[in-house]
Amino acid sequence: MAAHRLLLLRHAKSDWAEGETPDIERPLSASGRKACALVADHLREHALTPDLVLCSAALRTRQTVEEIAGALPAGVPVVLEDRLYLAEAQTLLDRLRDVDDGVPTVLLVGHNPGIHTLAVALLAEADRPRIPTFPTAALAVEDLIVPRWAELGQAVTRLAAFVTPRELRESAGSS
Repeated sequence: MAAHRLLLLRHAKSDWAEGETPDIERPLSASGRKACALVADHLREHALTPDLVLCSAALRTRQTVEEIAGALPAGVPVVLEDRLYLAEAQTLLDRLRDVDDGVPTVLLVGHNPGIHTLAVALLAEADRPRIPTFPTAALAVEDLIVPRWAELGQAVTRLAAFVTPRELRESAGSS
């Protein structure tokens, strides 16, 4: 059976300009959209191609997926789920454990602190310090060392990569 890979993406920066806007309906900011373009380039460059996208129902997560859509495989299923909105790590973990084992790579688009807590908890102890924070539009790429999604839990992934928009901007500027 092929190894499984988990891509954890925190939504890009949202716009706080509209003070009356309910949290779930906050859109991406202009800088958030720019960060998505950097993430999309990174996904293409490194052939990070999810077979399934799980996305919080919040507007900012949906727009994050829309902004990176050009880097996703054509026809990849995008599943919007209310329970992923501001979900704690345990809720995210429970959802991932339900993924069919025939799905090699999952992209989960969510929120802090849940996405950061999950990303770190899944990692082997030695990798944990490599993700001290999880800024907006940061992407963790974790390879499972267990054969089934249902076995996902503490210390069962290896960190393949962790990138932030700042790092992607800096590397783009130096090339």
